[in-house]
Amino acid sequence: MAFEELGPTFVKLGQLLSTRPNLIPPAFVEEFKKFHDQVTPISFEEIKRVLEEDFARDLEGIFAFIEPAPLAAASIAQVHLAKLKSGEDVVVKVQRPGIVDTIQNDLVVLYNIAGLLERYVPESRMFNPQSVVDEFFKTLELETNFVIEANNIRRIALNFQDDPIVKIPKVYLEYCTTRVLVMEQLKGIPLSDHLRITETGIDGEKIVASGLRAFFKMAFRDGIFHGDLHAGNLFILPENKIGLVDFGVVGRVSQRTRDAIANMLVALATEDYEALTYEYIDLAPYNSHINVDKFTRETRDLLAPYYGMTFKNINAGKLLMDSTAIAARYNIIMPSELMLFFKALVTIEGMGRTIVRDFDLLPYALEFAQVIVQNKYDPQRIIKDFAKVARDSTALIYTLPRQLKQFLRKLNSQDFAVDLNISQMEELKRSIETNGNLNYLGLVVGSLIIASTMALNYEKGPTLYNLPVVSLVGFGFAFFLSILAFYNYIRK
Repeated sequence: MAFEELGPTFVKLGQLLSTRPNLIPPAFVEEFKKFHDQVTPISFEEIKRVLEEDFARDLEGIFAFIEPAPLAAASIAQVHLAKLKSGEDVVVKVQRPGIVDTIQNDLVVLYNIAGLLERYVPESRMFNPQSVVDEFFKTLELETNFVIEANNIRRIALNFQDDPIVKIPKVYLEYCTTRVLVMEQLKGIPLSDHLRITETGIDGEKIVASGLRAFFKMAFRDGIFHGDLHAGNLFILPENKIGLVDFGVVGRVSQRTRDAIANMLVALATEDYEALTYEYIDLAPYNSHINVDKFTRETRDLLAPYYGMTFKNINAGKLLMDSTAIAARYNIIMPSELMLFFKALVTIEGMGRTIVRDFDLLPYALEFAQVIVQNKYDPQRIIKDFAKVARDSTALIYTLPRQLKQFLRKLNSQDFAVDLNISQMEELKRSIETNGNLNYLGLVVGSLIIASTMALNYEKGPTLYNLPVVSLVGFGFAFFLSILAFYNYIRK
């Protein structure tokens, strides 16, 4: 409720954190899942003003009409139905005025909070709060630039141009700006409209299967996938075709990450928890402090209760997300694209279970994962990988003599020196200096006490309370230096 009151940026942040069980406790994850990106629509006059500013001409020259009532209103943009002058039915997505300034102001606050966390809460450093805000900033930067979304749609449409089942809407690039996106209207039933699906007698299982295959084709074949494929973004079109919309959030996965995801899914299906943990370790940046045995044991404890059960009764996506939370406890930092893929899996799995009661995601995932695993040994891929190795080796052979020559010149130079940086050396140096100072003060204090005690037998000279003044002065200095030494010890 506090995040909702803070506005759209924090709603988006809550939605991001709901997909990161490796960063926040389960109770917070469940609470943040309640966010709905629905807001009060803004007036059509404000929408019209944005369109006129971006097109710099009268709208009558572009559109035959624009429906004043919005089709949908979200925190970043509002969607209206329209018809172009050329006769095509389109959807116009318009950014809410001032939303970018609001987001930037909020991000300044978030960066400051992240900086304070890292500075004053050492336990938070392992989660790298500033990098989380960086990731959030990049996500919002892409989501608020509709030219990038238009290009995402164009690329994915190109990948599916020969697919008889999947329809990606056409984008009218000549009418797209950073704040306006114009694309083809898909005339069908959204998968979220369960009543109409039931009334029309559509085979929900077949539709869900088509949507899943489309998602895994995007991820495993093309390396770019829809990052938010919920039921509202999937349309059932005539002839049992499906249409996908809203490409503001897309994920991109490298070949290495695709191979790792495929191996993880195979490990999940074959109950090989050790292979699963090593895939996490291999994907994460190197860390010499990982306790592999304990990490493997905790992962086994997570998965073991589900062994022998069919995946119709298990949420595979959530299991993978939960395993990343275990990885975080062992300082294993997961790539953001992997987390987005797992989040997309959880969303799709939830969508599937609302349509098909006994929905099982894993067989569809394995269908593509096994192809990826087999393709690792495909002659063409081996040749391609070998070509990369050969190219890198050639570059090394060319640069090695030059680098060796530079090193030898530096070695023979009169100014050559080796800098040794030993971990915690500064702390050791400071500790030795502190101990040396304390030992010196202790020696002086001890000498003063001994000298003052011997002076008690000195009968000549002034006295105070029948004690020689020189003894009292010596004891006073010894007491003062003792207090000084104790203060320095406490302070350092």
